[in-house]
Amino acid sequence: MKIGVVGLGLIGGSVAKAIKTHTTHTVLGADLNGQVVSDAIKTGVADAELLPENLRECEVIFIALYPHATIDFVEKNKTNFGSATVVDCCGVKQIVCDACEVIARENGFVFIGGHPMAGIEKTGFYNSKGDLFEGASMILTPCEDVPEENLDKVSAVCTQMGFGSITVSTPEGHDKTIALTSQLAHVLSSAYVKSPAALLHTGFSAGSFKDMTRVARLNEDMWTELFFDNSSALIEEIDGLVQRLTEYSDALKNNDRAGMHALLAEGHRIKEIVG
Repeated sequence: MKIGVVGLGLIGGSVAKAIKTHTTHTVLGADLNGQVVSDAIKTGVADAELLPENLRECEVIFIALYPHATIDFVEKNKTNFGSATVVDCCGVKQIVCDACEVIARENGFVFIGGHPMAGIEKTGFYNSKGDLFEGASMILTPCEDVPEENLDKVSAVCTQMGFGSITVSTPEGHDKTIALTSQLAHVLSSAYVKSPAALLHTGFSAGSFKDMTRVARLNEDMWTELFFDNSSALIEEIDGLVQRLTEYSDALKNNDRAGMHALLAEGHRIKEIVG
């Protein structure tokens, strides 16, 4: 089949590379950077450029843009998709699905929210990888009226790309959970590395410091948009973390060794449960 990929950055470029690495599908690619499109075609990552006039040739179209740019692209091309199944790759789902599902129903194509749970701290096409999704989870958030055959088609393509599992969720459920599992981790990493002591870490740090600071090397444009598009859920997680951290600080201030031991033991116990 023909598969379109809109946005050939880290995620979109990796989608295109995974498809070309693991399948015989034809890939049409689009990006605002013409040199990226040219290089993608030259290196076999894409077979041809994806244009408004050939969008309807694609059975599945992955959109790997920021949330609001995704909505804008879907609105702008709403009459060009034909009967395609359109899947976004944004890190938030509610705001994207609320807008795009309505546009899809009114214009005869199918929209399915998607979020590939994989990434690295580098960005752009030239850092994209054909094996980025190996063993990872692909979250899909189809609305209730999405035909089973369309969901099955997208799931099959994702499995072919190397995803280890397909997780089906609601947009609301996705955003609430992702506030903890992804967004809070990026906030914490960014705040943690700002300690003045971080500048003196050489010779005093090992895996823990590197693990805690790795995702502070983020794309601030994208993450600012993601945080504000999911602000209510993220605020709840940040405030909860502040409250829990205060318990550790209070135990130290009060010389409460038993309390600290209990806090650490509780964290250990919960980690054993969550894996």
